[in-house]
Amino acid sequence: MTSYPPNLTPEDHRAPVPRRIRARKDGRWVVDTTDAVYVWEFPPYPQYYLPVADVDPALLADPEIKPRLRRDPELPDHVRIRWDALDSWFEEDEEVFVHPRNPYARVDAVRSTRQVRIELEGVVLAESEAPVMVFETGLPPRYYLERSGLHLDHLEPSSTQTACPYKGRTTAYWSARIGETVHQDVAWCYDFPTAPLLPIAGLVAFYDEKVDVFLDGMLQERPVTPFS
Repeated sequence: MTSYPPNLTPEDHRAPVPRRIRARKDGRWVVDTTDAVYVWEFPPYPQYYLPVADVDPALLADPEIKPRLRRDPELPDHVRIRWDALDSWFEEDEEVFVHPRNPYARVDAVRSTRQVRIELEGVVLAESEAPVMVFETGLPPRYYLERSGLHLDHLEPSSTQTACPYKGRTTAYWSARIGETVHQDVAWCYDFPTAPLLPIAGLVAFYDEKVDVFLDGMLQERPVTPFS
């Protein structure tokens, strides 16, 4: 089986952020900088280290925020704020979810006419001859299918919601019911993805790790990822 993700870090584990980084808390801007630094504390994505001068002093003095700050001895005038300590983060004017995007990663949405069939325990869950294939560095290809190709007699809505730094927030999840067994959260959808991923809007993808994917009639090997 193929394992993901690879180690995607620069040699020195630091790099300048070429984008304006801003963040909000309690309805106000508390971070606004064009001089942030990427620091890879662990793969596969970096953290923002922010110039102290570009962070609201009241935020840095907040006793609830102080335990969520981290310093880097090689960047004495910068500070990292734990992602979930603030309400929202932005690169330029686009909101970023979950964690900073890796500048060494790439996500492409490519239309295709390959035949895709999704099965689980021999039951067909979805099929399409017009998928949009998403190639994301560090993850296996994902196949986004039209909702008209779903076999809804085996799929039921889930209340789960997740977010992705590259694609945005999901708007729907589905679990698969095979007989008396429910396989939780095997498929998802982004109705309003980020601009580069607009081709997947309203389409449904399945975790290749949890279902059987047939591509042009050939069963694909299940990948091993953090979602396995």
